[in-house]
This record gives sequence, C-alpha cells and structure tokens, in this order.
Amino acid sequence: MKNLTVLAFLVLLVSCQQSTKEVVPEIIGYDITEGAKTPLFAGDLANVQVWEKYIKAHNEKDLQTIQSLNAEKGFKVKGAKGEVFKSSEEHLNFLKNWFESDANPKWTTNFLIANTFTTKEGVLKQWVTSGHSLNLLVEGDTLKLNQVHDALIVNGKVQEFSVNERVVSE
Repeated sequence: MKNLTVLAFLVLLVSCQQSTKEVVPEIIGYDITEGAKTPLFAGDLANVQVWEKYIKAHNEKDLQTIQSLNAEKGFKVKGAKGEVFKSSEEHLNFLKNWFESDANPKWTTNFLIANTFTTKEGVLKQWVTSGHSLNLLVEGDTLKLNQVHDALIVNGKVQEFSVNERVVSE
C-alpha cells in the first residue's frame, strides 16, 4: 500500500511539471503588402468582438457607437468604389447621408478572421478580415452584394479598413 501511495505521488508530481518547451505560434498565411512574404499568425479574438460591434452599429444606423469605435487619430477608410475617408468625421458624414437615403443597408456576417503580423519596423498589426452579405434597396429592388473587409484594430478602436465587393450573381 505504501508503494502505491509513493507511486501515485510521483505520477502526480511528474504530471504537474510545467513544460519548458517553447510554444511556437502556427503560421496561418502570409502578408505581402510590404513586398516581402511576412507570416500571418492567429490574432486576438477581442478584435473580432470590436468588429462585430462595429457592424452591428452600422445595421442599427447608430452613428454614436460607430464614432466611439473609430480611432481619433489616423482613421482611414478605403471604400469599395474608390472612396477614401481620411477622418472619422468624413466617414460619419458619408454614413449619415447613406443611412438617410432609401438604400437601407443591412449586413449579414459570413466569416471573421483575426490575424496578426509584424512589419519590417517591428510594429505589431492586428487585423480582422471579414466577409459579409450586404442587401441594399435600389429603386425599390434589393441589390445583393458580397463584401470583404480588412480592418486594422488598435487598442480596441477601428484604425482603418478597406472594403471590396461584388454583386451576387444569380
């Protein structure tokens, strides 16, 4: 019985030892925007929550929440039709006009991917790449679009994002 107790204690002691083996993050893809193939790693899912809140605010036409999630400095949007907004104020003015029109935009999220990479200068960038179905009213008919967004999230705020879209074919 004494030997069994000692053996159980040794098994417990060994199983509780922390591994000194370094955990290497898995590469999930590559960024090539700086001209070199830079590994992308899984990102912080807290950034996905920021982006989900952002899309929800757009669906609810909640300009106050959108403004609260936009970064105060260096904010930038590249729209699907070539628009570039270089401030939160420009973006909010665009949205206000769009929301007041009869377009009634509604996004349905299809996927969200948090990813991160480090620039040549050593700056960590946290991105959320997302896919959405967007329905718009155009002259009384529903126009269906697919959109892909790439959003840079910094300290819980949307720093910049770009939108790519295509019309859904029948």
